[in-house]
Amino acid sequence: MLGNLELVMRLVLAAALGSVIGFERERLSWAAGLRTHMLVCVGSTLIMIVSAFGFADVLGTSDHIVLDPSRIAAQVVSGIGFLGAGSILLRGEIVRGLTTAASLWSVAAIGLAVGGGLYVASISATIIILIILAGIKPLERRYFTVRQRRQFTVTVVSGALTFDSLHAALGPDSARVKQFIVQRADDTGDHDEVRIALGRVSDLEYRAICDKLRALSCVTRFDEGNGLSGDE
Repeated sequence: MLGNLELVMRLVLAAALGSVIGFERERLSWAAGLRTHMLVCVGSTLIMIVSAFGFADVLGTSDHIVLDPSRIAAQVVSGIGFLGAGSILLRGEIVRGLTTAASLWSVAAIGLAVGGGLYVASISATIIILIILAGIKPLERRYFTVRQRRQFTVTVVSGALTFDSLHAALGPDSARVKQFIVQRADDTGDHDEVRIALGRVSDLEYRAICDKLRALSCVTRFDEGNGLSGDE
């Protein structure tokens, strides 16, 4: 059986490791932030401790009682799914929150490792997860996200294309619109120049959106430019 000092130390270590991951999520203003990650890590640690040591008295009373300590801990892996599902949002056709859900699941695993006394594994996992969340994101933005960002310019009859009418024309694809800028195209004021930027869009989706806009009666000119815009 664990001593009281060892028990408390494992719970405190779990809170500390969970806070490291939670702080990174809190920094980005996600719903599952600092406290949520700390609670998940401490809770899973406590469950692991109960699973491994909580039934020592029962096991000592009879040779015919056999318990599998891993069964309770295994339920954490599946049970944490409801928190992960709660952090996932669907906005139009864009799914947000998958990374936060994965971080919650990983923090639960860290808590189980701490509860099982695997300190090196839990600390190493915390460092690796933090590198994945905070260190790889800038690289992802630079080398992947920017390649999925497209922009084009359309010339339309003055006042004919607003954000609401664009939303109606594109339907669910309007969720891809990251920038919508309208400015006068000529001195007469008869036409507007609308610059539109799309984020996280595949080539097929980009072509479909372009076709929808070309089909609008108010569009007099369509200029795709280089198809790419700056950082998102």
